[in-house]
Amino acid sequence: MKVFVTGGTGFVGTHVVAALQQRGHTVVGLVRDARKAERVFGSRAPELVLGDLDDARALARGCAGADAIVHLAGLTAARSRGELFAANAEGTRAVAEAARAAGSARFVYVSSLAAHGPVANGVVPTGDETAHPVSDYGRSKLAGEGPVRELSSAWTILRPPAVYGPRDRELLRIFRMAGRGLIPVFGDGSQRLSLVFAGDLAAAIVLCLEEAPASGVYYPAHREITTTRALVEGIAAALGTRARLVRIPRAVIRPLFWITGIAARVTGRATLLSADKANEILADAWICSPAALEAAIGWCAGTDLAAGLRRTADWYRAAGWL
Repeated sequence: MKVFVTGGTGFVGTHVVAALQQRGHTVVGLVRDARKAERVFGSRAPELVLGDLDDARALARGCAGADAIVHLAGLTAARSRGELFAANAEGTRAVAEAARAAGSARFVYVSSLAAHGPVANGVVPTGDETAHPVSDYGRSKLAGEGPVRELSSAWTILRPPAVYGPRDRELLRIFRMAGRGLIPVFGDGSQRLSLVFAGDLAAAIVLCLEEAPASGVYYPAHREITTTRALVEGIAAALGTRARLVRIPRAVIRPLFWITGIAARVTGRATLLSADKANEILADAWICSPAALEAAIGWCAGTDLAAGLRRTADWYRAAGWL
């Protein structure tokens, strides 16, 4: 199968490209920086198309002759709401339009649990329940789902929860703090979380192409539910160290994030720590059920949190990141 992948040089994308290649599929990757792609992939570099999500010609070249599309590219942080929607909503529409024009048979869009929102009224999402995103990021990812449904005849929307594993630079910050003996925890650390290891997510994406499930929304997650406190304690355990948890009271989270958001706007930097993002941090539970996806493609996330964190720590050390 020939697969056009956007976002292939990103954290999740590198795992997806490797998984596709291991299964014998031909990969074409949309990249903005050919040198970065060569560094990331080395001798295993796929065919590259230079361009971005706003480059219609590049998207047309990438989709030409492709049997399937895996759309991963997007922004998690931006300098403005407009930037998020330009990348995550309009960018997805551009890819979906190019795929339709090229006659590509299948479209897999990697959205986010943020597009649904946190658990409300005790209802754990498993499929296409009513969404209620609480951040601009979540709203932009949800907006990107519309064109996929509208323009693709066979589509899969995946809403993964927090993803972790080798090459993850966001979790690396927590690992480094744990190595120094201190880890901040928002609130009392009781926020419930679903997680998925990057390699397991990549396997799910490949199976969505190969097994061709009915068009729908699915949640690729490990069945295990954890908490933010258990997560950071697991990071310390993976490093073989003991770290003191520093609690950040819930009452200061919104003002703190408002200040960091203002500072980012003044300096022109993108940041995850904004007043908008505080809505996600303050939610009681970010959990979902993988049951529908497991039934549809015969997939199950096999990497539990302890094993996944150990593998991540080992990779960080081997790569010289720790």
